[in-house]
Amino acid sequence: MQVIAILATYNEERFISGCLENLIRQGLQVYLLDNGSIDRTISIAEQYIGRGLIGIESLPRAGVFSLRQQLARKETLAATLDADWFIHVDADQILLPAVSTQSLAQALAEVDYQGYNAAYFHQFAFLPTKEAPNHDHADFQKTMRWYYPQESSFPHSLRAWKRQNAPVELSWSAGHRVRFPGLRMYPSAFRYRHYLFLSVEHAIRKYLQKQFDAAEIARGWHGWRARLSREMMLLPSQDELRHYTSDDALDHSNPRRRHFMAEVCQRVLAGSRSGNVSPPVMPHLK
Repeated sequence: MQVIAILATYNEERFISGCLENLIRQGLQVYLLDNGSIDRTISIAEQYIGRGLIGIESLPRAGVFSLRQQLARKETLAATLDADWFIHVDADQILLPAVSTQSLAQALAEVDYQGYNAAYFHQFAFLPTKEAPNHDHADFQKTMRWYYPQESSFPHSLRAWKRQNAPVELSWSAGHRVRFPGLRMYPSAFRYRHYLFLSVEHAIRKYLQKQFDAAEIARGWHGWRARLSREMMLLPSQDELRHYTSDDALDHSNPRRRHFMAEVCQRVLAGSRSGNVSPPVMPHLK
């Protein structure tokens, strides 16, 4: 069974190699949709052509970050690329099967065999901490080992689907949930590690230096990412998070409904109105 991960990128030189290597190791092929990167993203990705990366396409950037444009192109690609299954993925995500004894491709083949045509993923968000604030290097997966589960609603991330004769929709949910007639979701979750940013300076480059589409912000898309400021760059302490030891030990119990940085933004904005800014208090997740 052939599975293609459709990956959109913009200035992802820190993440692209690890993302591609994981997807290929999981038995997937990858089609890359680059949205005008000006760093080393493309030159790094080109090293994987013929080794699992089946194509690189340029999506022109009209001055702003338009998620709608990217998702619309992914919808079209899912109707034209030759594959049995597709997965919508971002470069800062490491997709995983439910258990490490299978590859993701093998797990999706089992989903297909059981008669389901879509699969969802639990999210595990990784952050730098006060004690270890800088992981902006090639080995960040080895050193940034503190996380929390996050699920704003269920299913939070319905991002894998079987090829359909009818159009599929991603943009209706800002890419969180694929939608099509006759969707039958597999009842057990896959997983992904989500590396939101690697240091304060990396977050500034990744979010503050990005101009988001105003219409998307008005629709409620991008959330804390579009509101972030330097004053909001407050990191959690390690005792507020869970310690990563292995993929199979990732704990999704009691997930947060909002991201930590969303709580930071809310606190700082409320504090600026009242003249009293204090850091957020996270629930104890151990």
